[in-house]
Amino acid sequence: MLSGLAAISLLSWTYILSGAGTGMSARSMTKASLFPHRMAGTPFHPAGWTSAYWIIMLLMWWVMMIAMMTPSAAPMILLYARATRYAQGKDQLGRGVVPAAAFAGGYLLTWFGFSFFATLLQRGLEASGGISAMWMASTKAGLSAAILILAGIYQLSSWKHRCLNHCRNPAAFLSQHRRSGRLGAVRMGIEHGAFCVGCCWVLMALLFVGGIMNVLWIAVLATVVLMEKLAPSGPWFARVTGIVLLAWGAATLAA
Repeated sequence: MLSGLAAISLLSWTYILSGAGTGMSARSMTKASLFPHRMAGTPFHPAGWTSAYWIIMLLMWWVMMIAMMTPSAAPMILLYARATRYAQGKDQLGRGVVPAAAFAGGYLLTWFGFSFFATLLQRGLEASGGISAMWMASTKAGLSAAILILAGIYQLSSWKHRCLNHCRNPAAFLSQHRRSGRLGAVRMGIEHGAFCVGCCWVLMALLFVGGIMNVLWIAVLATVVLMEKLAPSGPWFARVTGIVLLAWGAATLAA
């Protein structure tokens, strides 16, 4: 199972680095700036998206979420796989059932739902000139600051830390949400994914600030997620990140 998760993560990162089917170079869209909106260029109102482009954007978001979230979800999935093998050894599950894969599938399905709404939001912001169609990043200080401040507030909220606690305690989650069978495994994966989305959605919204295809920004956010979920001081790290984001948002307004 570990090798499978590693392969999924590696393939996802490869897809993102290759441009995610957009026809643009991820390297060319990767820029480092304290105020990214200044580098996004003049906003304009592009033509409507074709059906093919909608699909490309949806896949871009979903594969990006898989690349960013799979490493931090691995402990939960691996623990579930271990528990499943133990149950199979005790003849508590039918042979040939692969509930660990079903659990992972349910988890990724939740992030597909998030990706769908993120794609709709991207289209809306792009159509209004809020983000650049070329750089896929905020063009306005007000929008950047609003997202940064919202993210900072959420990082300090009790809801964030309630969801983070579920993500950081896989054994407790499995004991409280245990269900049998393939459909039960899918449902558990969806439930864990829901907590994960609840924990990290606002961090993913920061992609609109730094650039959706900015690989440096993607890597930084993936590292933040990993630290929050797996580091011993994860909750403390999340709060510090919130304070930094609040200060960054204020600086963006003042700049």
